[in-house]
Amino acid sequence: MSTPTKIKLNKQEHLEITWDNGKVIKYPLKFLRDESPDAGNKGETILWKHYAPPAKKTPLKAEAYEVEKINMVGNYAIQIKWKDGYDYGIYSWELLEQFGDYLQVRENLHQDFNHEH
Repeated sequence: MSTPTKIKLNKQEHLEITWDNGKVIKYPLKFLRDESPDAGNKGETILWKHYAPPAKKTPLKAEAYEVEKINMVGNYAIQIKWKDGYDYGIYSWELLEQFGDYLQVRENLHQDFNHEH
């Protein structure tokens, strides 16, 4: 597993992480917030039983996608506090690497489908 060497917030648009393996990934803030890894957003599994998260009632306001603060969680994760006060998800290095892989594949597919033949 890789670890970040630099974490930088860019203009309330994306979080840029430089990894010790040389990769630099830009994580859109909307993606990070929408994919927040907490029980209220993704549900949880206890003793092999999955509990779905509560239904979302209203769309999030713009401030929900703006970062107020980023805290380190030990040597393995970050926790993002959003400007609307939401701070429940803990983003482990492993999860952020998986998100980065997903974002790269998504970007490559997007480019492939928009390619002129």
